[in-house]
Amino acid sequence: MASLSRAILLAGLAALVCAAGASAAGLADQMPTGTVELKSAGPLCFGPEGILFVGDPQSGAVHAIDTGDRSPGANTGPVSATRIDEKLAAAISAPAGEIQIVDMAVNPLSSKVYFSVARGRGPTAKAVILRTDRTGTVEAMPLTNVRCSKAALPNASDKQRQNSITCLGFAGGKVIVAGLSNEEFASTLRFIPFPFKDVDKGTGVEIWHSAHGKFETASPVRTFVAYEVAGQANLLASYTCTPLVKIPVADLKPGEKVRGTTVAELGNMNQPLDLIVYSRGGQDYLLLANSARGVMKIALKDLGSVEALTAPVKGGGQAGLKAETIPNLKGVVQLAQLDKDNALVLVKAEGGGFNLETVPLP
Repeated sequence: MASLSRAILLAGLAALVCAAGASAAGLADQMPTGTVELKSAGPLCFGPEGILFVGDPQSGAVHAIDTGDRSPGANTGPVSATRIDEKLAAAISAPAGEIQIVDMAVNPLSSKVYFSVARGRGPTAKAVILRTDRTGTVEAMPLTNVRCSKAALPNASDKQRQNSITCLGFAGGKVIVAGLSNEEFASTLRFIPFPFKDVDKGTGVEIWHSAHGKFETASPVRTFVAYEVAGQANLLASYTCTPLVKIPVADLKPGEKVRGTTVAELGNMNQPLDLIVYSRGGQDYLLLANSARGVMKIALKDLGSVEALTAPVKGGGQAGLKAETIPNLKGVVQLAQLDKDNALVLVKAEGGGFNLETVPLP
């Protein structure tokens, strides 16, 4: 691991999640038994003890669900499933064309893969959570008679409800929620203690958007990871069109406004989809999947010294930290870390649909 900094687990670094579970035993037992009522199923992440956190943008809430999935899987090796969309649809007796895979997360305790799925389109689509093991066997996760709890966001965006929750993470005993609020600085980050307590208004975030050539407060974080820089916890957050921003966690205080540091511009007309941080040869790297610019690998060794971007970057250009596009990773729409050496990707299949594949971390 590089001396400059080290990755903090959110959803993908299994060793740290397991450590969190060991130090916080009994969290699942503190949740009451009931029914999870999802209006929508959006971003996912795992916390301790196999607890799954589900963002519900239409409700403006985050649900915690005890999956009961704490045992290492009997099967080892790569996860692989062709036309996983057909298997997911079959598990709920739906045509493959009727479902939409919204997000994907790996349970680090069991290596099972969980999907948030919408059956139908728009705000009235039925929300379900499905999961598969390494053999490709799919089942619906029970949402009734399970231990669960809910955190309602007090000021979730009314105008852009689908963006009230855009990404979730878990670190330091708290659920980290990115999205839009009704505040003046609409782009908001919240840290919600778990087990859930009162939820504050969060912190408004302003960034320099190089491709747009201006400071912005209304663009939500699309995906993020927690990462230490010189011993200080930060969020590395990626936005549409595509700035990468460093935000010190210590600055994220309830009710306040902060300005993040833009450390890279990765090109316009593009939306970041997922990112993970991993280590190779004593160095840390960020791997970022994008809608229009493929999968990018970024070395983080200069993150603490790179000069902040403060000038426009036009014509789809890049600036700041250098990004390398991985040529053999094409058509990736979801990215998650499976273990220290491998990533799990959901990729567009030839002829339509999606495949679930395990790929070595580059």
